[in-house]
Amino acid sequence: MKSLFRNIRYLMGLSLCFCSLSLIAQQGNYKKGDNFYQVDERRLVETKWKYTYALHLESNTIIHKAEDAYEYFLFFRYNYTYQQYLNGKFSRGSWRIKSNDLLYSFKHIKKFSVATANKKVLVLEFTQPNSRGTYQYHFVRVSSENSPFIKPPNELPDVNVEAINPNKPEKKWWVFNKPTKKKKKKKRSAPKANEPYISIEMVGGGFYGGINPTLRDYIHIKNDGRLIKEYKSRESGLVVTKRDIPREELEKFAEYVLAQEFFDLERIYDCETELCQKRLKHKPAPIPLRLAIAYKDRRKVVTISIFGKDNRNIQYVEYPEELDQIIATIQKMALRMDPS
Repeated sequence: MKSLFRNIRYLMGLSLCFCSLSLIAQQGNYKKGDNFYQVDERRLVETKWKYTYALHLESNTIIHKAEDAYEYFLFFRYNYTYQQYLNGKFSRGSWRIKSNDLLYSFKHIKKFSVATANKKVLVLEFTQPNSRGTYQYHFVRVSSENSPFIKPPNELPDVNVEAINPNKPEKKWWVFNKPTKKKKKKKRSAPKANEPYISIEMVGGGFYGGINPTLRDYIHIKNDGRLIKEYKSRESGLVVTKRDIPREELEKFAEYVLAQEFFDLERIYDCETELCQKRLKHKPAPIPLRLAIAYKDRRKVVTISIFGKDNRNIQYVEYPEELDQIIATIQKMALRMDPS
């Protein structure tokens, strides 16, 4: 009898081991073109958003802003219906999350990729059928009072659970506040000795021109996950943004880069046509893009003399599509705000 129980325990342990190995294999099995970023739909349920601007991702150029004459609000309901308000007109539809895609319809676009979704910011990404360029709609979260959506009278009011604690004793007016100690900032944990070395640097790209031309666009993600983005324009000056990338996300991105065969790419993608050579002399002047990635004991620096497309929607330098995907993912990480 004892030997029978021992055999059953042994078989159960073996099956658990195989399940764990299969899950690990699935998590690390990235193919070319896969996106490792997954969206939690709970970040969208019963949230209201206000559109702020549209961005052309490859050139990092704002192509449209929400001015006084343009208002667009979006409300995702718990029953997977949405309401939207565009310049005085309401409309409805259905929405759902599929992997990292948001399926809802706006201006003939029925599928958006969710680049960012946290408590403050929502960034929806899409591509035009006739263009290789990538565009983003940027939203900020708004309260019910600051949105045009009217709550039906049969619905319960919104409750801020964190604001009211019924078990908290009533504070007496004669009790003086005790001095509170300032909380020390939590230090970032250094990578462990057995964790692979990862470093990402990207500078340049786009075109020097427009009303407020870009003078510097630099992104550095260090091995400890610290991301530093330096952006300088002629009118706005230098803006430095810092955030922390979780180690798990950083390693997933490194595996993703490896799956895209980044380390096997050419070092330089330069002008090879007469049209490209002529474009180098015209304004707005193209800014070469340089991308350096180190992973474990491998390091690669790739330079593209004219990255992306200009205002005539022409791509002058031929380079692998995987580079577009890697660069866009780095820009998403830099533009994404930390969830609070």
